[in-house]
Amino acid sequence: MDTKALQSRDDAVGGISRRGLLKGTAALATAAAAAQWVPAWAKKTTPTILAYVGAYTPNGQGIYLFSVDLSTGDLTLIKVVAAVPSPSWIALHPNKAFLYAVNEISNFNGTTSGSVSAFSVNPSTGDLTFLNVVSSQGAGPAHLSVDPLGQFVFVANYGGGSFAVLPIQSNGSLGNATFVQQDLGSVGPTKATNAPPGSFAFSGHDAPHAHMIQADPAGKFVFGADLGQDRIYSWLLNRATGTLTPNSPAFVALPPGDGPRHFAFHPNGRWFYSLQEEASTLAFFSYDATSGSLTAQQTVSTLPEDFVGTNFTSEVMVSSDGKFVYAANRLHDSIGIFAVDPGTGQLTPAGDEWTRGDYPRNFNIDPTGSFLYVCDQRSDSIATYEVAGRKLEFTGQYTPVGSPACIIFLQV
Repeated sequence: MDTKALQSRDDAVGGISRRGLLKGTAALATAAAAAQWVPAWAKKTTPTILAYVGAYTPNGQGIYLFSVDLSTGDLTLIKVVAAVPSPSWIALHPNKAFLYAVNEISNFNGTTSGSVSAFSVNPSTGDLTFLNVVSSQGAGPAHLSVDPLGQFVFVANYGGGSFAVLPIQSNGSLGNATFVQQDLGSVGPTKATNAPPGSFAFSGHDAPHAHMIQADPAGKFVFGADLGQDRIYSWLLNRATGTLTPNSPAFVALPPGDGPRHFAFHPNGRWFYSLQEEASTLAFFSYDATSGSLTAQQTVSTLPEDFVGTNFTSEVMVSSDGKFVYAANRLHDSIGIFAVDPGTGQLTPAGDEWTRGDYPRNFNIDPTGSFLYVCDQRSDSIATYEVAGRKLEFTGQYTPVGSPACIIFLQV
């Protein structure tokens, strides 16, 4: 047998030629690579979440920027991105390109007023660039919100007892107010009608105190909570002029002295929950988006049944899935948890969780719904909780921030 024949026989041992083996190996490698390849649209990536925290100065330094670890909930300080006075409430524009902050002060450019600062947002890093600052048209602004269509900023001036509308310019800066309502009406009693036993809670019924203003989800009607007058005002927004016209009825009255502070819409747009600071209650209203009217349905306490003493509520939030309502209690220092009946919107107490700090002024849930963060104002820290169904489980993380007042999130 010649040399070529021997080589051919050896290559064919076991019925597999060397050439065939090489081809098979290449085919397997190609198949493995194909199995590992996933089109870009089908890849699941962990979002990058940043957190902004507004803090009272001088204990706090302004607006802080943190990164959020979505595996643990931990906050890591990046830097202070805006050294402005007492940005106690901050909000992002719907397009996420701009951020607005109240400056809760009482003297702006020689006038008895606070101010509102506007910033552009770096979409990659979250850095803020100052655009301008304008008068809030009242002392001590405590809250602002941005119109769902991005045309206006609405401001509630607690100290001055006024509500204002500020137009947003094309570059994100703010114009001077196009509307101001200065409340001068009667004020409520020194003790809330529905105050818990032994309560000495008294926040501010010495005068009107505008505490929150926000549009409904459609941006058609605007609502304002006046703690001093125990009223929730309702207006129709005129987009052409940037003015507010009283709705009919012009307001809903809460029980005397109860002190409506903040409110929240349910994701379905049909249910509305109002938090009363001095009564420590949640009032549930049905909402008619066509007429802008609120109809009272239920009132529940934010506190355990056996609680006796003074408490001031601060914040209310509905979970993104609409299954729970959360309410913060100051002095009791807890987050009350309420289950929402999916058919009626009625609330059932589902427990409460200690805030691991003193005087929780604000809380928020990250965009993925995984973690809840509590701004404990007097203990200079933010406590982190994992959202676990109807429970909040403390992760063990405290984040130091001087006088934290508000936390919001940006997904980049």
